[in-house]
Amino acid sequence: MRPGAVFPQTEIGSDPVVIRDYAQAIEGMGFDYLLTYEHVLGANPERPGGWRGIYTYRDAFHEPFVLFGYLAAVTQRLEFVTGILVLPQRPTALVAKQAATLDVLSGGRLRLGVAIGWNAVEYGALGYDFHDRGRRIEEQVVLLRELWTKPLVTFRGRYHTIDDAGLNPLPVQRPIPIWFGGHADAVLRRMARLGDGWIPNTMPPAQARDMVERLRQYLAEAGRDPDDFGIDARVTLRRQPEADWPAYVEGWRALGATHICLNTMGAGFKTIDAHLEALRRFRDVVSGL
Repeated sequence: MRPGAVFPQTEIGSDPVVIRDYAQAIEGMGFDYLLTYEHVLGANPERPGGWRGIYTYRDAFHEPFVLFGYLAAVTQRLEFVTGILVLPQRPTALVAKQAATLDVLSGGRLRLGVAIGWNAVEYGALGYDFHDRGRRIEEQVVLLRELWTKPLVTFRGRYHTIDDAGLNPLPVQRPIPIWFGGHADAVLRRMARLGDGWIPNTMPPAQARDMVERLRQYLAEAGRDPDDFGIDARVTLRRQPEADWPAYVEGWRALGATHICLNTMGAGFKTIDAHLEALRRFRDVVSGL
């Protein structure tokens, strides 16, 4: 399995030197990829009617394409992964352009993780319908691949119309890999038809076994080889103590995971060096199995 690190979005701060040093440090440690969460807006939990979302306006999030564009210039081989980008609340052609540009400037180091998201407040503020996001993302994925592989595209769908236009430059990867987040049965079916891989939320391998079996079944039904489909498992330090890492990693390996990353946020670390030290120990566990 390829080891990765979850960018500590809500804890790293905004100093560009610290962000640069963090990315260079994990690349130097031998990690293969950096995965980042994203939110454009955070709601006020004291708003009328309250708010029960995981994140609020107090949680800092750097925009993934801008962040990765910066980091592409200060790293050499690190893969950049959105885990995930809330695709249906963004204009599809603009995402295609941003992703293509990042892929070019990074030398083909982008993996685009997408999902439908959960924040209705964010959707409303960005001008998209929260309730059609499942149908919308399916059309978006088809259109993204068209835009990334053809110099000119004519497309007429339920949500998008493009008349004989295209991107320039096209990405290095044609198409850029698209991986899906989420775990509902409808999502598993969707990714089996349209995705290149799965980025599940943190869960023990025993809990994930049924989902993986169903996913492999859906892939076979779609005429696809399950062995060509990636799985990017996640360890969350505040939920999985270090003593459990070997069994957790081996459990996911047995399920066919191709990637595994560590999320160090929420563990009480006061410095970025503490995040990096945990990542060093995780790397040693993964490489030693």
